[in-house]
Amino acid sequence: MKKVLTILLSIFAAAVHCEAQTPQLYSVERMPFNTNHFNDISPVIGTDGGIMFSSDRRLSAITDQTSFDGRRLFNIFRIAGNGNAATELKSERAMKFNSGPFCISPDGRYIYFTSEVETGRRTRNRNFVNRNGIFIAELSGNEMFNVQPFLYNSWDYDVGQPSLSADGKTLYFASNKPGGYGGSDIYSCELVNGEWTEPVNLGSEVNSSASESYPYIHSSGKLYFSSDRDGGFGKLDIYSTGKFDGKWEKPMLMPEPINSTSDDFAFVIEPQQQKGYFTSNRANYDNIYSFTSHIRRMAVCDTLQTNSYCYQFEEINAINEADTTPFRYIWKFGDGNTAVGAVVVHCYEKPGTYIVQLDVENINTNVTLYNEKMDTLIITDIEQPYITSPDYATVGAAIKLDANNTYLPGWNIEQYYWNFGDETVQIGTEVDKVFIRPGTYNIQLIVSEKALPDGTIRETCICKDITISAQ
Repeated sequence: MKKVLTILLSIFAAAVHCEAQTPQLYSVERMPFNTNHFNDISPVIGTDGGIMFSSDRRLSAITDQTSFDGRRLFNIFRIAGNGNAATELKSERAMKFNSGPFCISPDGRYIYFTSEVETGRRTRNRNFVNRNGIFIAELSGNEMFNVQPFLYNSWDYDVGQPSLSADGKTLYFASNKPGGYGGSDIYSCELVNGEWTEPVNLGSEVNSSASESYPYIHSSGKLYFSSDRDGGFGKLDIYSTGKFDGKWEKPMLMPEPINSTSDDFAFVIEPQQQKGYFTSNRANYDNIYSFTSHIRRMAVCDTLQTNSYCYQFEEINAINEADTTPFRYIWKFGDGNTAVGAVVVHCYEKPGTYIVQLDVENINTNVTLYNEKMDTLIITDIEQPYITSPDYATVGAAIKLDANNTYLPGWNIEQYYWNFGDETVQIGTEVDKVFIRPGTYNIQLIVSEKALPDGTIRETCICKDITISAQ
């Protein structure tokens, strides 16, 4: 008789049960170059690995930068590498007008910065309301030169806080121009044949009846911005959004401690999305904070294999063409089920140890040889973490995921860590999840063992796609 064909082997492993919890996603730290009595805002990650920002700090113990009416002026500063010494960028507007917030072109050759539109004599009239606009300058070392105004600046409304896409072809900015949804909205325009197209409002999914400001477009296409809309932690809060099927998705509020009960704005993040910076006045003055992401996502993660308990059984003598004796083959699978045939397929309901028996009946003589063949079949699960969840769900619907069918013999499991592919995570054997945006999400389940005596910790990972459709 041909040996039973084993497709999958499996037994249930006892899973360590742990209560679902949400770990801290980020840690923040006030940057050491902040001043104690001045404002440092709008960080930009420099092309040299350093950081740039705007500040109204004094240049020396006796020198202030102020406007004609005594207002402190913001200028742009650079800190190289991991240092703390700030160097001011020079330009024809420095010492007279504000510079910043700003962004740097991907090639590092140009700087787009916010400043006052009007520079003439009437700015000295205390009743004159000057407007902000975007200006573009060439950047070389610590010098900004050949300053040119953005085509869509206006004397009637503000335009500012620019952010460029990774290819330099899309410009995002905030403006309170008429026709928007609230106090200020976020707009974008495209660079076509060397000219910026007419700005387009990003629409009601991004903008609201409140004020949206400080846009930052990440190289992944994710857009971060600040808003004072209802439902946040405090005054200005940081949100993120992305596009799905060409449309902006509902913005997601960034968690604490990035957001707080104070103003939090001007968020930027490195390409790998593990570190970045933002501005907050949680310590009275506007200061720049760094943050580190503790969201874990493994670079290499096996795709979940579904456990199957179906096997094919064959009696090789029956399929031998030389054997013409009429026999009837009766299989007993050890789980109360039977089947008749030289080749049969049987699916067990669960793992276990089963005694498989074959009775052979001679049809001509009606003589039955009981237990002519007998074998022990041990079925175990695939050695892997296991995700039990639906494959499909809708936006806003709570779904359950569990790791109870994890089978890792010899492992002393300490933690089940879930990464849902949308910058949210949970810890626990059984978790509940609500997705707020449609899309296909690659779920990772990272399983960690308790530390061995030598301090090493084994980890393994499994992943599965879940598709979320609109309601």
